[in-house]
Amino acid sequence: MVYFTAEELNKFVYLRAAFCETLRLFPPVPVDFRSSIGPDVLPSGDHIGPNTRVLISFYSMGRSEEIWGEDCMEFKPERWISEMGEFVHKPGSLYLPFGVGQRACLGKELSLKMMNTVAINVLRHFEVKVVEKQKITKTNKVLALTTQHGLKVRIKKRLRN
Repeated sequence: MVYFTAEELNKFVYLRAAFCETLRLFPPVPVDFRSSIGPDVLPSGDHIGPNTRVLISFYSMGRSEEIWGEDCMEFKPERWISEMGEFVHKPGSLYLPFGVGQRACLGKELSLKMMNTVAINVLRHFEVKVVEKQKITKTNKVLALTTQHGLKVRIKKRLRN
């Protein structure tokens, strides 16, 4: 197992971008709702009354051409990297897998660093290949975005020199 400092993990820009791009297209929680305390005006200009539930589709937002551009359906980690090779943070109101504002996930940075550490160590010790021609079916669950039978992969231990 290889361990990294927070500063060292910040250097794995492409890996972090790949995780963020994955969460953009496949948010773990595809929909959620918020309730208004009083009358309010939505960013769309629509007026809502007090105690109104507003459904938010993170899944749809991640595929919105208006937000992400014409290539919104493509997996492109490069959209998270500046021309200088630095990670680009997106506004919390556009990228919601970790929430935003008062309800934002306190463990966002820690979880991204842990995902990087696990991915680096797995890829360092194993060769991982997705099984071709498998049928991937999404479940009908509303609370979590999962596949019905998972994603089958072949794992082979890397030989050390």
